[in-house]
Amino acid sequence: MKFRLHRTALRLPVFCVLLLLATFPAMAQDVPDSVRSAVDVAIAKVKPALVRIAVVWTDYRDGRETKYEATGSGTIITGEGHVVTNHHVAGHATRMFCTLSTREVIEAELVGTDPQTDIAVIKLKSDGSRIFPTASFGDSDAMRVGDYVLAMGSPMALSQSVTLGVISNTELVMPGGMGRFGAFTLDGEDVGSLVRWIGHDAAIYGGNSGGPLVNLRGQIVGVNEIRIGLGGAIPGNLARNVANQIIDRGEVSRAWLGLSVQPQLRSADVRRGVLVRDALTDSPAARAGFESGDLLVRLGGQEVSVRFEEQLPEFNALIAELKIGEPIEAVVLRDGKEVTLNVTPERYEKVEPKEQEFKQWGITGRDISFVNAKEMQRDTTEGVYVTTMGPGGPAGEAKPPISRGDVIVSVNGEMVTDVEGLRDITDRLMEGQTEPTPVLVEFERKASKFVTVVKVGIKEPPDPAMEVQKAWLPVSTQVITRDMAEQLGQPELTGHRVIQVYPGTTAEAAGLQVGDLIHSVDGEPMQATRPEDYEELETWIRQYKIGTVAELGVVRNGEKNTISVELTTTPRLSREMQSFEDLNFEFTARNITFLDKVNEKWDLDKTGVLVTKVEPGGWAALGGLDVSDLIISIDGVSIPDVEALQAKMKAITDEEVDSVVFLVERGIHRAFLEFEPEWDAAVSQGKE
Repeated sequence: MKFRLHRTALRLPVFCVLLLLATFPAMAQDVPDSVRSAVDVAIAKVKPALVRIAVVWTDYRDGRETKYEATGSGTIITGEGHVVTNHHVAGHATRMFCTLSTREVIEAELVGTDPQTDIAVIKLKSDGSRIFPTASFGDSDAMRVGDYVLAMGSPMALSQSVTLGVISNTELVMPGGMGRFGAFTLDGEDVGSLVRWIGHDAAIYGGNSGGPLVNLRGQIVGVNEIRIGLGGAIPGNLARNVANQIIDRGEVSRAWLGLSVQPQLRSADVRRGVLVRDALTDSPAARAGFESGDLLVRLGGQEVSVRFEEQLPEFNALIAELKIGEPIEAVVLRDGKEVTLNVTPERYEKVEPKEQEFKQWGITGRDISFVNAKEMQRDTTEGVYVTTMGPGGPAGEAKPPISRGDVIVSVNGEMVTDVEGLRDITDRLMEGQTEPTPVLVEFERKASKFVTVVKVGIKEPPDPAMEVQKAWLPVSTQVITRDMAEQLGQPELTGHRVIQVYPGTTAEAAGLQVGDLIHSVDGEPMQATRPEDYEELETWIRQYKIGTVAELGVVRNGEKNTISVELTTTPRLSREMQSFEDLNFEFTARNITFLDKVNEKWDLDKTGVLVTKVEPGGWAALGGLDVSDLIISIDGVSIPDVEALQAKMKAITDEEVDSVVFLVERGIHRAFLEFEPEWDAAVSQGKE
């Protein structure tokens, strides 16, 4: 369950936007004057530190890294420009820009993120001398049901806003049935294992994520995250602790026992302890001797009692705060007797390591965590877990094909330990290669171990096949049907009516006109009378040699004429034109044809390249490039043809420029499209 906004989610009907805008001020009209005054003071304290965050974030599907735009909110909490927000807003971002309350836009970078609490910290980029306005945290544990709170942020990517409500629940947990064991997960982490949300009825919408929940003293008491009927905010005390750890060392450190627990059964006679579901194999808890069905009643000298779901996050926090590497005593009830165990906490490891793209394989994959390995019943974490696969890609075309959930363990007999190992092997395989390279790949699929041959590498598009050159009459026609002939007063007439005369051609020079009725060629009558006979004239003309002068029998305004036209060469079709696929920006374009110019009513000396494909989620799509756009220039450099496009895109890749501007024509309009690629995630196509 991921709370991410796609760009299309921001396209609201006008009346919806107006309704939302009208709702916000109405909420504050019926509150007591004393509350109104407190609200004004609280807003004045926090608003200068409020930011709207625009992000480009990455996801992985169909064997590709895809990119999307989203918005969220955040609060500046240090003068150096640290901003606290949600992991689901900033944790997967490749580019971020923050709009301050002054409307100034500043780029930001990710400092660190914690999916287990859905908290992230980003930092505004500056020269280091600037001091930013800040908001401070209050004590979220002091908040009570019924207290007034303000939800501040940027709903639906609109400008900063404030809504007023009251706290409805200080120990909100996910209702049962929402996922496995009621879990709400981000990147494989159960957010509800540590978070008890502050439930409130201040209106929040998509885009409010990461914004502050504020008390009437102008202090942050929560970070808004979810809406399930009520709004849900991560408690400020928890958010502050996580943010401070991220600012201090870039990450959050927690202890781990490998213990799975649940509240006591309602039928249980004992009213203390927490029920042990199981202990993960080879975990500290398993080595200490924990067994399924134990009641853990004391841990490190602290009494434990978990009778209700709301108490589980407190217990999990107790474990998370244990000292890593220092043995502690645990007391369990087993068969009615107390049993003392000694357990040594280990450092918590993320469940799902970062996903990566392997373009040359047509897959995405990630390392295998300890927990992943146990879930897959593997004895080792070595290998690369395939998360998605592109249809028609090298891995998908192998026989047998590699599929999602498989684990790549070796390539050409060389063991694959992790994603970096697979990347190193791939780089060595591709060195000096211009064509895909077949390799023997060993992979695991559940209990089976397969081998297959994968042709690793990206296929260059084939040179366009040239059609055999034939004679061509430079006009378009339609068949003269029986009904049409009768209405024209010539019921016996058969042949073809001219509907278009191509400009600058021999047909135009010969004087052919739209509406001319061609009934014969060199005295041979045309027989077409049905729409399906439309190829008759074209087929007849193709029998001639290029350059031949044909005598066309034509009826114009009821009179018969003969018009001599030199037959030219058939124009090149779109499939014959040279094309170029850019793998970094993920779009394809080709040279324009004569017929493109005619159909679009361009001048015959028109230049540019026509976009034929834009991969969803690529940098080109993110920047707004669309199929049928005509690229005129890039960074001010004219792009008359594909050769120029390829040279310019190679230069951009070699220099790894931060910003690229395309000038495109789209219909009768022109537009400047700005692209801001993240080169670490790119293929770096064309580099030596």
